[in-house]
Amino acid sequence: MELNADFSKRAVVHAARISWVPSPNAGVERRMLDRIGGEIARATSIVRYAPNSHFSAHTHGGGEEFFVLDGVFSDEHGDFPAGSYIRNPPSSRHTPGSAKGCTIFVKLCQFDPEDRTHLRIDTTKMPFLPARDRPGVEVLPLYQDARENVRLERWSADTQIFLPATGGVETLVLDGGFSDGNENFEPQSWLRLPADAMLRARSGANGCKVWIKTGHLAGSQTAPGS
Repeated sequence: MELNADFSKRAVVHAARISWVPSPNAGVERRMLDRIGGEIARATSIVRYAPNSHFSAHTHGGGEEFFVLDGVFSDEHGDFPAGSYIRNPPSSRHTPGSAKGCTIFVKLCQFDPEDRTHLRIDTTKMPFLPARDRPGVEVLPLYQDARENVRLERWSADTQIFLPATGGVETLVLDGGFSDGNENFEPQSWLRLPADAMLRARSGANGCKVWIKTGHLAGSQTAPGS
């Protein structure tokens, strides 16, 4: 399967407006954003767990990164409420599920193969800091290495955003919204821009909070094992 698989082009999915697609596991549904591959894929998705649903135990050969949007996600390593950011590197293993139900934004098979960094952050307990030379922007850093920078950003109301997409940029709206040209973005709206593009956005009247990643699209993007 290929979905938004041309990484040289702008890609947009307003996920809150599309239907949920059942996964092979009962009670677990997905809204697919980009994908290369079958059930094991290089994929970006929003995944919803019904109460008392779970996936079977599995190993992440290409790593897994996710942000909990609502509810509480659980596995052998703990219970992770809304606002949690998790990185499970290649070779990690777990049995994910949710007793009360949850929704997560998840990226699969997009790690450096040598990365072994486990990360579990409760962003609700961390401060946002003013962004240098970017008036009206606050940043909460999540992860950075030689190939990518992951963070949350808060944009004050009616703020113009200019962000060079060196190495590509990907955003997911968490709260509030923004406009990009004539297109409006709301919670669960996802935007991906190719390397060397420029994000030009304006936050809405209530401001905006986004998950954002830069730098990770500089190389080729392939399906696992290809």
